[in-house]
Amino acid sequence: MKNLLSLLLLFTVINIFGQTPTPPTPVETSTVINTIPAISDVLLNKAISPLKKVPLDEALILIYDYDGTLFTFDLESETIAWTVKATDAYTEMCANKVTLIDGVLYVPFINGEIFAIDNQTGAIFWKSRIGNSTDQIVLKDQLPVVNDGKLFITSQNGNIYALNIKDGSLIWKYKLDSPNNDIPVLFFDNKVFTQSGNFLYSFEANTGKLIYQKDFGETMHGQPVTDGENVFVANEKNVVFALSPNTPDILWQFKLDENQHNIKERILCKDKKIYFAAQGPEASSIYALESKTGTQLWKTDFKDDTIEYIIEESDNIWGYTRKAKLFQLDITNGEIAAETKLTTQPISNFEFPVDESLFYYSDAALIQFDLKTKDENEVYLRTSIKDNAYSAYLKIIRP
Repeated sequence: MKNLLSLLLLFTVINIFGQTPTPPTPVETSTVINTIPAISDVLLNKAISPLKKVPLDEALILIYDYDGTLFTFDLESETIAWTVKATDAYTEMCANKVTLIDGVLYVPFINGEIFAIDNQTGAIFWKSRIGNSTDQIVLKDQLPVVNDGKLFITSQNGNIYALNIKDGSLIWKYKLDSPNNDIPVLFFDNKVFTQSGNFLYSFEANTGKLIYQKDFGETMHGQPVTDGENVFVANEKNVVFALSPNTPDILWQFKLDENQHNIKERILCKDKKIYFAAQGPEASSIYALESKTGTQLWKTDFKDDTIEYIIEESDNIWGYTRKAKLFQLDITNGEIAAETKLTTQPISNFEFPVDESLFYYSDAALIQFDLKTKDENEVYLRTSIKDNAYSAYLKIIRP
């Protein structure tokens, strides 16, 4: 009888706790997301030849074309010197940037591959690959950060990686808060800083040991930069924060004007000042702040337009807008020194040769813009034009 009562009690418990409540109907977007397989975090590497310093071929300009093809163009002979492509990629897309150190080009591809390439010949020293996906973007908007024999990069699989630049092998990796990481990291004071999800992370560069993980309570989506003392990072909305490199203390914070946001990679430091561009529905603006206090020095507005890119060169802030306006600002006061409505829309960074010009890439050609005459000279012309080109990247091969 005792055994019978125990058995009945067991069945009663199973009946009560084994019932599964009817789950809410998932929204369509969640269903789609759940069908996408996770990108593997394994890293494979293949050393092809010993890494070595390479003299620079200063007649070349590197073009990372918006279809994902990487090649160098000889500006003297006006011919293509060499071409390198990823092993496979499910779509034609560049979406990344290139780093040149000691004559070696470090190149990420959207399929997760990273190559170390001889700038003179295009010969590959080593190849590494994050995962083995052929139908997803693994590396996006990445600029390999190379320092002290290591290459640092974040991925769409939620990891930050430190690779050995000698052969591309893994030194350390760390799982971040968000799987989607599309902002370059910062190396400073033997530490690596990166944002991911709601957090800013600080790591020991050599070991990957976590120094701090600062929770801001909302998405951080700005590139970390430094003035040589502290670290500055923007959230996805409208605030720039100054932090100590050793502790997660917020030293100051600066709020943008109403309805402005989205700094992302449009931020830089020079001479203890911070410069950044924010976007908005009515105006896009460039701000200048004192890095020690966050005090605003000046602000320049671009009405009814959106700033896409900025860079500092020769004590000027250069950039372009979504409506193909090229501009030059005096870095000391933000006054517009020059402004030109281009006939070709830039989709790349600017590169400045030694003469009075600058290079940029459009959807149709490599353009050399003459700063005196304002002429847009086609240096290299593509054989075809794609719709909705995402981005391209240029680098003049020089010290």
